Amino acid sequence: MADSAETVKKTVETATATVKASAEKAQAQAEKIQAAGAQAFREATEKSVAGISELNAEGKKNLEALVASATAAQKGAETLSAASLAYGKKSWEDGVAAAQSLTAARSVQELVELQTSWAKSAAETYLSEVSKMTDVFTASVKDSFKPINERVSASVEKFQAAR
Repeated sequence: MADSAETVKKTVETATATVKASAEKAQAQAEKIQAAGAQAFREATEKSVAGISELNAEGKKNLEALVASATAAQKGAETLSAASLAYGKKSWEDGVAAAQSLTAARSVQELVELQTSWAKSAAETYLSEVSKMTDVFTASVKDSFKPINERVSASVEKFQAAR
């Protein structure tokens, strides 16, 4: 009976050791899985934060491009407004001067010559001013769209590089 008790004791000890080893192995495996999960979570979080940071940076660049575009458009509008005001003032002064010279005419022929000369000069000045304002407007539009076009090009390049 002593052998049986000894055999049972050894069997229990062996089973206990086997269970203990299996439990330690399972615990080690669980810890390994938990560490891998934590690492994967950290990496995913870091990628998400990096992605959000990149989106914020791109959004900031886009906003800066819009502000630069609006600033360029405003400068163009100010230039056009100043040119228009200057032309209006000069046109008024030229008209007053022409009216004064017309009233000083001594004959109908002189009146017609003065009026023709003034009309020709006024038409040439008008065409010149329209040409200048067209150039200013064209340059203003080009300058206004330049920052936005640059951002679009940069975004397209970034998307193509990401493919």
